[in-house]
Amino acid sequence: MESPAKKLSRDLAKSVEAVCKHYLSNGRRSGNYWIVGDVNNNAGRSLFVRLKGPLCGRGARGRWMDGATDEHGDLLDLIRAREGFTSFRDTLDEARRFLRVQREMPTQRLNKNPSECDTIALARKIWAASQPIAGTKAEAYLRARKITAELNDRPLRYHPALIHREHPNSAPCRLPALVAAVTNHDGEITGIHRTFLDPARNAKADVSSPRRSLGFILGNGVRFGVSNDFAVVGEGIETVLSLKSVAPHLQMVAALSAAHLAAWEIPVGLRRLVIAADNDRAGRNAARKLAERAEAAGIDVEKIVSRGEDFNCDLRDSSPERLRHQLASLRAS
Repeated sequence: MESPAKKLSRDLAKSVEAVCKHYLSNGRRSGNYWIVGDVNNNAGRSLFVRLKGPLCGRGARGRWMDGATDEHGDLLDLIRAREGFTSFRDTLDEARRFLRVQREMPTQRLNKNPSECDTIALARKIWAASQPIAGTKAEAYLRARKITAELNDRPLRYHPALIHREHPNSAPCRLPALVAAVTNHDGEITGIHRTFLDPARNAKADVSSPRRSLGFILGNGVRFGVSNDFAVVGEGIETVLSLKSVAPHLQMVAALSAAHLAAWEIPVGLRRLVIAADNDRAGRNAARKLAERAEAAGIDVEKIVSRGEDFNCDLRDSSPERLRHQLASLRAS
């Protein structure tokens, strides 16, 4: 017979987005995940909750992880951490209260389309509709950040007018965007990452969340080169392209956030991994978590940490030679 706790966890998972909106109201939906700073509902991007998937087992909806603290669990664990309960009975009572309130609420708009589109298919459609990056505002944006890496034949494109909404219910607008293909280890596009750009300047758009992902991102990444037995993996696209600017011979992957860096799927056959961490708590903790998994798999791991906020800050604030010196010892052999 199923335990009360397992049944409650499954029932919460059926309403996972409502749980997130209630307990983590300062977060937002990003593709198939709810993103927020931490279990205390601070703004940020360290903690992610899976919104799609089966009700139990591998990849289950409602599973969450904080890349900065290594905390993880199901929605019962989330409620316990958020409310500060020390008694598991109190956690179960709170979960029952929440579910009872949900059932008693009048019919409400759930912002769902009965024929909900496949986000991976939508991501691929946007990718196909985007154009080569050469000579576009997307290339100008990256060059303005002192990135000199070769961009042709890379997983980067440009879209002149992608739809952007500040919030799910806000009016849409169209903005130019740098579009990056997110792929798995087989090279299949599983999603995209969009950096919305200012129409008048070579800078990110002046919106609350200029970077957004779509599709299946967790475990995958934006790949610059083919990773066989060696790879450099970092967080953001600009960070990885900054490293690529001074070490074009190295194969690199952008995992797109600290939480995704911690959860990056290590490919079969990888023998050496260099983890390029942003210089903050979330970045260092994510690098440590990934390193522990890689080392447990018998992989030779090296961690490098940016001097500034990230490696693009290092590239912009100092000479490329200084960054090149930091990477001089790295070899793809």
